[in-house]
Amino acid sequence: MSGSAIQNARILVGECFCRTVGYAVADAFEYALNCHCSNCRRTTGSAFKPFAGIARDKLRVTKGDDGLMIHGDATGHNAHCRRCGSLLYSVVRDGAYVHVAMGTLVDDPSIRPTAHIFVGSKAPWVSITDDLPQYEGHVVPR
Repeated sequence: MSGSAIQNARILVGECFCRTVGYAVADAFEYALNCHCSNCRRTTGSAFKPFAGIARDKLRVTKGDDGLMIHGDATGHNAHCRRCGSLLYSVVRDGAYVHVAMGTLVDDPSIRPTAHIFVGSKAPWVSITDDLPQYEGHVVPR
């Protein structure tokens, strides 16, 4: 992890449910959102996916790299643990960024989700009860 701004950033630890795969990521996320799209619901098995976005080179798999199961290609994919199925991160934005599944972080990040996206396709049994902005579709991060 390079770059003067990142050099002094706290490093967060994350891992899958069975602890086969571990990763380290700088606590320098650029954005965090709650995604309600059907793909995120299916891949997490949850009502929505809270994720934090950061440049791809700021995340490093530290344990169990051979235990990753990749769905997609080099410029866009989901990375799951092959053993337990946990979604750890998604490679997005033509391979330049990762969206870290916040539920896999062991350490508390300094960022919090700032909005709900794809609420136009959210699960009908979910009520969003917080005051965060809601967007029918995608929001382009800064």
